Amino acid sequence: MRNLYGADLHLGEHVRLFGQLINADAAGWKGFGYNTTYRKRLDLQQAFIEFKGKLAGAQTGFMFGRQQFLDAPSYVLYNRETPNVPLSWNGGRIYAIWPNIRVDAFDFVQTKTDATLMFHDTEDYGTRLYGGDITALVPQFSIGGETVHSFLDIFYYGYRYVGSLSVVPLAAGSLKGTSSRGNVGFRWYGTAASFEYSFGGLYQDGTFQKSGSEHKSSVQAYSVNTIVGYRHTPSPLHPFIGVQADLYSGGADGTNGPVRTYMAPFNPQTNYLDTTTYIQPSNLVSLSPVFSVTPWKGFASIQFKVPFMWRENADGAIWNSSGPYTFSKTYHGGYIGVVPQASLKLQLNRHLTWQIYGARFMASNGLHAAGGKSGSYAQSNVVFRF
Repeated sequence: MRNLYGADLHLGEHVRLFGQLINADAAGWKGFGYNTTYRKRLDLQQAFIEFKGKLAGAQTGFMFGRQQFLDAPSYVLYNRETPNVPLSWNGGRIYAIWPNIRVDAFDFVQTKTDATLMFHDTEDYGTRLYGGDITALVPQFSIGGETVHSFLDIFYYGYRYVGSLSVVPLAAGSLKGTSSRGNVGFRWYGTAASFEYSFGGLYQDGTFQKSGSEHKSSVQAYSVNTIVGYRHTPSPLHPFIGVQADLYSGGADGTNGPVRTYMAPFNPQTNYLDTTTYIQPSNLVSLSPVFSVTPWKGFASIQFKVPFMWRENADGAIWNSSGPYTFSKTYHGGYIGVVPQASLKLQLNRHLTWQIYGARFMASNGLHAAGGKSGSYAQSNVVFRF
């Protein structure tokens, strides 16, 4: 149960104050391991001041304080949607919006949410997110007589983080340390009357520093993310059929040479890749058909996906959302498994939404032989907004 209570105060047209409280509870099977990302006594989720106005023909603004940040492709970073306590950040961002282009720059440290007392969340100065992005409206063009409306994102995101995803897998165990990574990339996405698409690429560089050591290893990693599909607009079901392909670089286990495993430490959108969250977007190749219908536009939507997954580097680890898996036996082969998944969203009325997710992770024969298992996942969310 997650409760978010907000207040938005506008002092004229140039000053805005926004505050949001959070309270989160969780209960159930002891073995599930509810922690402070699920349980939170009353605390500040967001509290920022915004100054805005016209400058050089643009709508400009400066936001300072605790805030959520979503101005990135959802497969890069998102809002920590499955646990009860969403991500929030502390710092400042500036923006400028012209009719055909938007520019943002930001520098944040993550909110530390492990306090068990009320109003005791602090700042985690060891975990940073900084950078900037530009979004431009691409001039319209036509394909097959259909006008295409599209946008181009160009971005740089800098990470610094310590944790279970900032490790280098070894033949037995893993090497802990601190990762500092720069991410430079683009995304070009658009729609027309009967099709839509998104193409993205990202390169990571930086360093990995072993805990208790001055030695640093370089980082050289990358990702490619695409989806393209056809939509039959005249149909009352508005069906969409397409294919999604994702590639996340991986490296061999060990400490020789650069770290080549791609990392996305700030909770990418789970439904983009794997609803179960059993598989982390690292050392991974995923290919999935996508099918969706919207039988009552604005009221209901249903989506089906079936990602088939392989290791990008057959000598590297398989990763979950908490770090690299270890198995009782050596895992041979590249194929990981397939994850049939479905989602249903119902807008019951203006204030009430019901979302249902279900998936089955079906492990490969090689993964079973190494000690891995298949598993099922289901989640139901009822959201009341007022």
